[in-house]
Amino acid sequence: MMNFDYVRPASVADAIAAASEKGAAYLASGTNLLDLMKGGVSRPSRLVDVTHLPGLDRVERLADGGLRIGALVRNADLAHDPEFAYAYPAVAEALLSGASAQLRNAATVGGNLMQRTRCAYFYDAGSACNKRWPGAGCDALQGENRLHAVLGWSDGCIATHPSDFCVPLVALDAVVEIEGKGGRRELPLEALHRLPGETPERETELERGDLIVALRLPAAAQSFAAHARYIKVRERTSYAFAVVSAAAHLRIEDGTIREARLALGGVAAKPWRAREAEQMLAGAPLDALIYRDAARAALAGAKPSGDNAFKIELAQRIVARALSLAAQGTPARIAALPASPFSSPAGA
Repeated sequence: MMNFDYVRPASVADAIAAASEKGAAYLASGTNLLDLMKGGVSRPSRLVDVTHLPGLDRVERLADGGLRIGALVRNADLAHDPEFAYAYPAVAEALLSGASAQLRNAATVGGNLMQRTRCAYFYDAGSACNKRWPGAGCDALQGENRLHAVLGWSDGCIATHPSDFCVPLVALDAVVEIEGKGGRRELPLEALHRLPGETPERETELERGDLIVALRLPAAAQSFAAHARYIKVRERTSYAFAVVSAAAHLRIEDGTIREARLALGGVAAKPWRAREAEQMLAGAPLDALIYRDAARAALAGAKPSGDNAFKIELAQRIVARALSLAAQGTPARIAALPASPFSSPAGA
C-alpha cells in the first residue's frame, strides 16, 4: 500500500475542499475502499475521513411524507428501524441480504451507493481492466465471465454493479443529495451510475470533490409497502453478491395492478429499471402469465457478454417470482434468510 495523507475535516465544506485535490478519496467505514487499497487496485494519495461530519447520520421524516437518510447512517441501523422496514420492506430486505452482519454494522448508506464492482479482473491488479487503466483492455471478455453483465455492457467493460440496496431504491425513484464545489444539487439515483460505453473508468456522474450527503425517498414510495419484495439468487445463501436479483413493487386495487415498479440487480453496470415491464403491468390482472410476459419485457434487450446466457433466463424467472410474491403481499416479518427464494413467507 502506498503512503497517503489522512485528513479529518470538521465540516462538509472542508471535506469538499480537501477531496477536490487530484488523487483524494472519501473514507467512511472503508469496507470496500480499504480492500481495494490493500490489493493495489485503488491508490489514493489522500484519504478524507467523513465519519465525524455533523448531521450526516440522521434519518428524518419530511413534512411531505418522504424520508431523508443521511449518508453516514449504518446499513444495519436502517434495516432494523421498524418504521423504515414497515414503510419500505423491500429496501430493508435488500439491506439484510447483503454482506455479513459485521459488515452491515459498519457499512454506510452513502458508501453502499458508491461501492465498486466485484469483477475479479478489476480486483486483480495484474489483469487488463479499462476501469483501472483506460485503454488497457478487458480480460473479462475472454475470461471467467459467467457472472458478468447481460444488459448495457460494451466491449470496454462487462462488469456488474454489486449493490443490493440500490435495486429497490431505483425502483422507488430515490433521489441522491450531493454537495460539491458548485453547491448542492440533486440527482435521481437511477441517473447516478453510468453504463460503460467507451468510458468504463467513469462509473458515476459525480465530479471530483462531490460528496453524497443524503438519500431521499419520496412519500409515494410508501404506497407500495403492502406488495413489495426483493428476491436475490446468489451462489451462497449465507451471504454473497447477487447472480441476479429483482425488486418488485405493486399497488393493487380490486384485484388489478394499478401501478408497478420493477428493477433488476446483477445484470448490468448499474441497477436496471425495467420501465417497459412496468407499463405492461399497469392495469393488468394478477396473473402468472402476465408476470412472465413482463419478465421477458424486462430482459428484452439482454445478450450474453460471455459464458452467461443462463443469466437471461434466470433473471426472467426471478422477475416473475418477485412479481408473484409481491402480488401475494408483503410478509408480516422479514424472512430468516432475507431475499432468498428458498425462504418461506413465515420466515422459517
